[in-house]
Amino acid sequence: MSDHDQHNHSHHPPPDAGPRLIWALLLTLGFAAVETMAGFWSGSLALLGDAGHMVTDSASLGLAAFAATLARRPPSPRHTYGLGRVETLAALLNVLFMALVVVAISVAAIHRFLEPATINGEAVTLVAIIGLGINIGVAWLLMHGEQTMNTRGALLHVMGDLLGSVAALVAGAVIVFTGWTPIDPLLSLLICVLVLGSSLRLLREVLRALLEGVPAHLSVEEIGRALAAVPGVRSVHDLHIWTLSSSRIALSAHLVVEGLAQWPEVLAAAKHVLLHRGISHVTLQPESGLHTVRWLQHDTGRDVATGINDGAQS
Repeated sequence: MSDHDQHNHSHHPPPDAGPRLIWALLLTLGFAAVETMAGFWSGSLALLGDAGHMVTDSASLGLAAFAATLARRPPSPRHTYGLGRVETLAALLNVLFMALVVVAISVAAIHRFLEPATINGEAVTLVAIIGLGINIGVAWLLMHGEQTMNTRGALLHVMGDLLGSVAALVAGAVIVFTGWTPIDPLLSLLICVLVLGSSLRLLREVLRALLEGVPAHLSVEEIGRALAAVPGVRSVHDLHIWTLSSSRIALSAHLVVEGLAQWPEVLAAAKHVLLHRGISHVTLQPESGLHTVRWLQHDTGRDVATGINDGAQS
């Protein structure tokens, strides 16, 4: 006998991030063209690098907007969980795009160190100021919506652009006042290091979700103890927790109860415990009798039997 939370199993589409992503796409793509022309005219690698960021940002924002649209589709007989994980795939692609951009700009910066070029510092400074304003506006759009892996992947590109604009601004000012052109590729490399660090952090989270790992902020041990401490529960086994999408966490478990007549009360209490931890998609299987378990110490001093992922079947 199994019991599913019908309310929690219903599909609630996430807030539509599409319009924000589309506006961000239009702003980014438009200024990328301006910055590219200014970069070639002024000879600034920092501007060209920032323009390269913005071109890839345009692709990433378009991908993110498309993924956000797909994620809102309801479940189907073919995809019973819906398409929420498309946003996770989009985030993965955005991280990979960003890694390619970092490599390309790093190679160009090293080449510029070896073969210095003349740079128009005034033009770099002017365009960088405009670009900084646009990037701040785009970042504001994305930060004031739902923070899914998808929008965070797009925001990663935008923050890289914002830092690139700051680097270009600093480089332009230094060149104007000192004439020291190596500052341009030097700052480009610094921005690449910062962006790469953010990319790797998001990549780790994306891979955990795709491999159906336990979300980083949850502990299987802690949740197992909490379920085993519910009145009427003797033990817990076959406990699984995984990510359906950025906004949905799923859990399934077998609960060995003292009596099946108590199951409605036990189920309600267990759902409350899980909902408090942000887990709303729940499948719980009641079982009677004692199971093979692993012993954990309960905070009241009483031993509570909790078997997690032991593979035992009723």
